[in-house]
Amino acid sequence: MKRNVLIIGAGGVGHVVAHKCAQNNDVLGDIHIASRTKAKCEAIVRSVHAKGNLKTGGRLIAHEVDALDAGQIARLIGTTDSAIVVNVGSPFLNMSVLSACIATGAAYIDTAAHEDPLEVCDPPPWYGNYEWKRQAECAGAGVTAILGAGFDPGVVNAYARLAQDEYFDTIDSIDIIDINAGDHGRYFATNFDPEINLREFTGPVWSWQRGRWTSNRMFEVSKQWNLPVVGKRTAYLTGHDEIHSLSRNLDVPNIRFWMGFGERYIAIFNVLNNLGLLSEKPIRTAEGLEVVPLKVVKAVLPDPSSLAPDYAGKTCIGNVVKGVKHGKPREVFIYNVADHAEAFAEVGSQAISYTAGVPAAAAAILVAKGDWDVGAMVNVEELAPKPFLALLDRMGLATRIRDGDGDRLMSFAAAADRTKRSVGALVPVA
Repeated sequence: MKRNVLIIGAGGVGHVVAHKCAQNNDVLGDIHIASRTKAKCEAIVRSVHAKGNLKTGGRLIAHEVDALDAGQIARLIGTTDSAIVVNVGSPFLNMSVLSACIATGAAYIDTAAHEDPLEVCDPPPWYGNYEWKRQAECAGAGVTAILGAGFDPGVVNAYARLAQDEYFDTIDSIDIIDINAGDHGRYFATNFDPEINLREFTGPVWSWQRGRWTSNRMFEVSKQWNLPVVGKRTAYLTGHDEIHSLSRNLDVPNIRFWMGFGERYIAIFNVLNNLGLLSEKPIRTAEGLEVVPLKVVKAVLPDPSSLAPDYAGKTCIGNVVKGVKHGKPREVFIYNVADHAEAFAEVGSQAISYTAGVPAAAAAILVAKGDWDVGAMVNVEELAPKPFLALLDRMGLATRIRDGDGDRLMSFAAAADRTKRSVGALVPVA
């Protein structure tokens, strides 16, 4: 059994991971959180104590680290005796954090594919540009590396694997839909780090269609979806991490990702982009100062963590899967609905960070107990989905399915019983 967790990153998702790991430190042991700015880690530690989310006898400790320096991370892994590292910092950090885990033998978990800060939208498959090149290193060192263990990517990958295992003989298409129907009251803001969030939409939109990569422009293709709870919503074809692993690991000819955007967001985004203010390339001002336009935009936008207190409404994220079962066409929607206010009440975050952070903490628990400690690099769809989804049910992210005309909570009774015996009491499904 692996114990002691090091969390890299003190943003909104790191905040949630710290709270959820602290709630389960009877399994995970000591919880350490580290970032470039120790004060941010200390603020998270205070928030965990204020919410009463640290179990009796456990430790939650803040650290300062330059996560681009693999040597520093490796030393911190050693001094904290951490067996599991949850990397929820910038995607720019993946390779250095992974290197430290390979060097020390610690398990590695992240929530997004690696990015080069000087490049936007690498050619597909994204994981093939960096992470998958290091599969042999992980296998040789016996290091578990779980890639993309947030919600999307992450939970939606597990939904896809569940659909393949349980609901279809063959799958023709998987459409992953991410709708945030919440309102934070700000004129313009991003739910994640603006530098990372806005970069997602400035490059080509890659999707997997008819068994090959297809490129579109951002906001070029839209579709209206009628979804549970949030109703009819327009979403746009968008490139996203999970398409790149699902297209390799599942035999499905059409895999697309759709994200909802409001008209104001699209209008402001287009103005910023057309003016060159979303560029990651340095420019020089008339005064001779070198600046990166995207970093300037980031500096004037609200900190995503500041949105949580005023956020209201819900999110709906899931997979519309179409295919054939027993010779007949079938369609299911496997999804989760999360509430911004409920997330804030429990851990002091908005639901976007909550849906990304809870799965990463759940993955750490499954690694700690051995269920997902596979000694190799894998994406989530390569792992058994039921223990993961059962644990998420108990940690606050219930899975539902719309099959035909009815919607229902999915039951993972056998897996849930195993998880309950090993993890103990967690947050129950409402």
